[in-house]
Amino acid sequence: MIDRARNDISALEAAAVSARAGFACMFSTSDEYERALIAERRAQGRYQQTRDWHAMLLLGCVFILSGILLVAL
Repeated sequence: MIDRARNDISALEAAAVSARAGFACMFSTSDEYERALIAERRAQGRYQQTRDWHAMLLLGCVFILSGILLVAL
C-alpha cells in the first residue's frame, strides 16, 4: 500500500513537472526568438542569394575600366 502511494506521488510529481515545462518558453525576448528563427531558416537554405553579385560587380568594373582605357588611347 505504501509503495503504491509512493509510486502515485512520483507519477503525480512527474506529471506536474511536465505540465510546468509545457508553459515555459525557451526564449526570453522576441529578439532572441527572431534570431533563432532566422538562424534556423538560414540552416535550411531559405536565405541563399540567387546570384553572385560580387562577381557581377567585378565584371562590370572590368568593362568600365577597359572602356576608359580604350577611349583614352
